[in-house]
Amino acid sequence: MDIKEFDFDLPEQLIAQKPLMDRTGSRMMVLNRAKQTIDHKYFRDVIDFLEAGDCLVLNNTKVLPARLFGSKKDTGAKVEVLLLHQQENDQWEVLVKPAKKIKEGTVITFGDGKLEAICVGVKDQGGRVLKFNYQGIFLEVLTELGEMPLPPYIKEQLADQDRYQTVYAKEEGSAAAPTAGLHFTESLLEAVKEKGVEIAFVTLHVGLGTFRPVSVDTIEEHDMHAEYYYLSEEEAEKINKIKDKGGRIIAVGTTSTRTLETIANQYDGKIKASSGWTSIFIYPPYRFKAIDGLITNFHLPKSTLMMLVSALAGRDFIMKAYHTAIEHNYRFFSFGDAMLIL
Repeated sequence: MDIKEFDFDLPEQLIAQKPLMDRTGSRMMVLNRAKQTIDHKYFRDVIDFLEAGDCLVLNNTKVLPARLFGSKKDTGAKVEVLLLHQQENDQWEVLVKPAKKIKEGTVITFGDGKLEAICVGVKDQGGRVLKFNYQGIFLEVLTELGEMPLPPYIKEQLADQDRYQTVYAKEEGSAAAPTAGLHFTESLLEAVKEKGVEIAFVTLHVGLGTFRPVSVDTIEEHDMHAEYYYLSEEEAEKINKIKDKGGRIIAVGTTSTRTLETIANQYDGKIKASSGWTSIFIYPPYRFKAIDGLITNFHLPKSTLMMLVSALAGRDFIMKAYHTAIEHNYRFFSFGDAMLIL
C-alpha cells in the first residue's frame, strides 16, 4: 500500500502541547465498526461503553528520565542523548544529537562528571551504543540528571513530570509513554473494576520505532524496530478466562495491542505467558487474533500507528474519523484526546 493513503493535513494548533488538568476530561471519539457511527463523548464516559465480563488490558511500562544533556570531554561541545534500551551491563542503545560528531571512542560527560559515557558502537540514523561509567545506582543518577523524553512536537516545558506517566506505571524501561493510558485516573480504574470489568497488565517498553517516521513509499517495505515485551502467567490467565467466557478484550493503546497480537500469533490465537522482542507491524488487511476493541489517541499522519488503527477499523472509516476530528477541533498526539474503537 502507498504511504499516501495514510496521510492527512493537520493544523498545527491541534497538536496538544499540555495535558489537561483532569486526566479524564479529554474528549473521546467513539467509533462503532458494526454500525459505522461516530459519537462524541468525554473520556470519563468510557465506563458506559465497557461491560461486566470485559477485560481492559493496560501497558504498565514506566518512562525513564531518558533525555540527557552533556558535552564532549575533549572539546566541550554540547551533546543530547536519548536512552532507548539497555544492552548488556551498562551499555545502552541511544540516539544522539549532533550524531556526526559522536564517533567510536568519543567520551561524553554529564552533570559535572557524575556520569560519563564512551561511544562503543555506531548505528544509522543517529543511533549509537554508549557504555556508561558512574558511582552508585544508575537509575538514581539518571533520575538526578535526566529529563522526561517528551516527543519533538511538544515544544512547551512540562511542569509536572508525572503527567507523562500513567497512574499505573510500574516497570522501568520506556523511552516514551503509552499515551492512551494517560487518560485514566485511579478512581476511574476503580469504577471500571466495580462494574465487573477485569483489568490485566502487559509490559512493552516503547523504543526506537516511536521516534522514527516511515521513510518508504510502500508500507510493506517498512522495517519496525524491535521492542521488549512481557506477559506474566497470572495476567495471561486473567485474559484467557475472559476470552473463554466470550468477553471482550479491550486494549488500552497500540503498545498493548502489539503485545497481545505478537503473543497470539505465536500460539495460534491463544494468550500465554511470554517475553521477548517484537517487531510486529500491523497494517491493512491484518486480521486481529487477540483484541476486540481499542482505546487510543489521535496519531501522526503516515505513522505506523495510523496503519494499525486502519487495520482494526478500516482505512476509509479511520480517515473519515480523522477528518471529523479536525473539523471538531480535537486535540492530537500524546497529550491529546482519545478514540475508542469497538
